Amino acid sequence: MRVTVAELAKSLGADAEGDLTLEISGPAEPALAAPDQIALAMDAKFAAQIAKGNARVAVLAQGTDWQALGLKAAIFTPRPRYALSGVNQVFEIRPQTTPGTHPTAVIDPSAQIGDGASIGAFVVIGANVHIGANARILSHASIAEDAEIGDDCLIYQGVRIGARVRIGARFIAQPNAVIGGDGFSFVTPKPGAIEEARSSMSFKEADLDRQLVRINSLGSVVIGDDVEIGAGSTVDRGTIANTQIGDGTKLDNLVQIGHNVKIGNTCLLCGQVGVAGSSVIGDRVVLGGQTGVSDHVTIGNDVICGGMTGVASNIPPNRLMVGSPAVRMDQFLETFQIMRRLPRLVEKWEKLQKQVLKPDPTE
Repeated sequence: MRVTVAELAKSLGADAEGDLTLEISGPAEPALAAPDQIALAMDAKFAAQIAKGNARVAVLAQGTDWQALGLKAAIFTPRPRYALSGVNQVFEIRPQTTPGTHPTAVIDPSAQIGDGASIGAFVVIGANVHIGANARILSHASIAEDAEIGDDCLIYQGVRIGARVRIGARFIAQPNAVIGGDGFSFVTPKPGAIEEARSSMSFKEADLDRQLVRINSLGSVVIGDDVEIGAGSTVDRGTIANTQIGDGTKLDNLVQIGHNVKIGNTCLLCGQVGVAGSSVIGDRVVLGGQTGVSDHVTIGNDVICGGMTGVASNIPPNRLMVGSPAVRMDQFLETFQIMRRLPRLVEKWEKLQKQVLKPDPTE
């Protein structure tokens, strides 16, 4: 695919200068760019690398002297990462799919497949499944009975979608994601050590005859529009009610969402985040990598948790949280500063202690 500088600038809603008829085959790092590629040099430190490559066109920060960089044309953007998103959409390398159904796919006769769908090799689609128009379902994916998926979905290799799952439009599931597996929910016939620890904060001797009895998940999973689930991530179905994920929310790779969890709109959950059962996460929440959320916790709207935050209690809206257990950023920094002074404080304390216990005999 090739586009002109003018066409790319128009798609980005950006200003452009120079020879706008030059054709571009794709983006590249400035030092590695070929003559028909556009160098992505929105930051000054990257712009300095243009001379090492052969680019004739670059995406630059507003106000950059593009002619001094030896370029034939330039596109200007005030927001670099947003421009990167637009460039990569224009030159997207889409998965190779062929309209129609591969002969090795197994589709129940009761399933309804929308117009323009592509069903790959060894895909299995169960009874009463409804899949919207223009679906792209790649090889070895499986969709269980009574599931519903909206238009324009992209389901990569090895994805598993469980029974009765309902998913909106423009859904993306990266390889080996599992949506609608059984929740991790067990109970003992008699109150055990875990319940004792929760109620009294003390340890109870283990019951040697303890049995773990499964609580089956009768609910399912409901996912809104424009949601993406990363590779290897899992979303468990609810015990009675459904696990829910709101519109526009994105899950990174290896994210675990427990049973009965409710996640709001436009949230961002980074790699290895774990959200335990029955927690509620508001809108526009960001959970940094390896953040852990305890069960039955509520996180308000617009909360940001830094990486490796441990959320063990409710968080009000509009908070920036870090640490384990989670505390406000300002409190964390204050505590950290105090901790850095602890060695000196201990040293002073030991000197004072020696003076008190062993006074100088000359005095």
